Amino acid sequence: MDGLRRRYAEPHRAYHGQAHVDAMLDSLHSVRHAFAAPEAAELAVWFHDAIYDPAASDNEARSAALMLDQMTGLAHPAALQRAATMICATATHAVPPGLAPDLVRDTALFLDLDLAVLGADPGPYDAYERGIAAEYGPVHGEARFRAGRLAFLQAMLARPRLFLTPEAHQRLDPPARANIARAIRALTGAAR
Repeated sequence: MDGLRRRYAEPHRAYHGQAHVDAMLDSLHSVRHAFAAPEAAELAVWFHDAIYDPAASDNEARSAALMLDQMTGLAHPAALQRAATMICATATHAVPPGLAPDLVRDTALFLDLDLAVLGADPGPYDAYERGIAAEYGPVHGEARFRAGRLAFLQAMLARPRLFLTPEAHQRLDPPARANIARAIRALTGAAR
């Protein structure tokens, strides 16, 4: 875990660091009973952002590969494959087609844990937005970051469901939509 903690403490991480992992672990422990394979979900939480380069488009696949490399022989092969599936699903925040029903449910639960910050109170949500800006702005430039972030937020808001499980949808969707709409207003207002 020391290697992972060093990764999550990299200086370019303003949001995708240990605090994000810790928040997911706390949430995971409260819904652990709902997972068919909670040990795989915990592996996925620990490794899902292990490799995080704001300029790269393959962080998820590389994080899954790192997990498989470091954990093979230490965890059951089926748990490793389940965790790799969950990690790779964070690239689109959608459940891949063709999965077994229990893995569909576990992946949906995991993805909802990862995006739970969208439905947080305004203060933590705003801190998340500042963290994302701090990670991506210096890499892509302010104008390009704002345009990309605006497109991402608008695409999220256009989704019929932000959260995949009924429980998270009911509890988090309304505040998430309010947060996202507020962030869009801030981005468009600042762009004028």
